Amino acid sequence: MEKERLALLKAEIYARVKEIDSIYAKLDDRKGKRGRIATESLAYQLHNLYCAFEDLFKVVADFFDNNIEDKTRYHAELLKRMLLTIEGVRPALLSEENFVLLNNLRSFRHFFRHAYSYELDERKVRLVLADATKLRELYTADVEVFLKGYTS
Repeated sequence: MEKERLALLKAEIYARVKEIDSIYAKLDDRKGKRGRIATESLAYQLHNLYCAFEDLFKVVADFFDNNIEDKTRYHAELLKRMLLTIEGVRPALLSEENFVLLNNLRSFRHFFRHAYSYELDERKVRLVLADATKLRELYTADVEVFLKGYTS
């Protein structure tokens, strides 16, 4: 049974990584464009990127039955949970560096979801994009370390 559960976990993690990579491809397509519509499109994809990462975190949390008690801080707590090594249960999913980058992306996602009457600042969106680009170079290593740590 454990072998099947591990295979399912890996398959679900790699499915989420594929979704994340798909969003990165959309960001690549849009990052060279300028102007209000391009900025809004980038912001929307950055929002989607964090949501895809959060889906990955939910897979890990659900697999290990790591319930988040405080639903009012669910998004922040779920992200913090991925930084933890839970002795005898699972390794951390995220390095400290990726946690910081993802926390910035989480904050942007929160702003974007609630910015009904605000004009997006292209310069600030580009700063978030720079963090997301740095994260792109690093996060798959965290995923691989996590999977190796769980299987060993």
